[in-house]
Amino acid sequence: MTQAIDLAGLQQRLALLTQGTQRHLVALAGPPGAGKSHLSDALLAALPGAALLPMDGYHLDDGLLAARGELARKGAPQTFDLDGFAVMLDRLAADDGREVLVPVFDRRLEISRAAAREIAPEARLILVEGNYLLLDRPGWRDLHRRFALTVMLDVPEPVLRARLAARWRDLPADQARAKLEGNDLPNMELVLSASRPADLMLTNV
Repeated sequence: MTQAIDLAGLQQRLALLTQGTQRHLVALAGPPGAGKSHLSDALLAALPGAALLPMDGYHLDDGLLAARGELARKGAPQTFDLDGFAVMLDRLAADDGREVLVPVFDRRLEISRAAAREIAPEARLILVEGNYLLLDRPGWRDLHRRFALTVMLDVPEPVLRARLAARWRDLPADQARAKLEGNDLPNMELVLSASRPADLMLTNV
């Protein structure tokens, strides 16, 4: 059963997972516009011994997406390297005493940069951040067993819509509408309608 929690309570819960010898992977999930990156930054600042794996580092390259006819849907589940992401989760969970280099998505360049972040062997808590971590769909639902704890960010749909629209405010109106209605909103609705229940629900407005 999902339990409501506030930021202070979440920090306390996660602080316990930074202690001891075992490494824990925690999912921070939510629809686009929910504020996952801001929450991750806040938690990393508050939790020494924590590290971050963003799912966005596993975006497929624009060239490959264009060849597949999926460029306009970049950010939808099928535009991620799910298998590569799952392998990285397993590698981190193995906790073999070595550093792990992970990819990071560069929004300025719209490309994933390989080996752009180091996760130190001492990290006991790995925050895994992404839209589809709890998606109840083939392949995606297999991620769930890898997490010691799952957190879903709860944001009212009108707030999500406003945040997503603001992302494209510098584009011509027709292009902004195409990105919002053709991609962002369908992705938002998928996360809201097809995610498994999380252990914890954090309101983030």
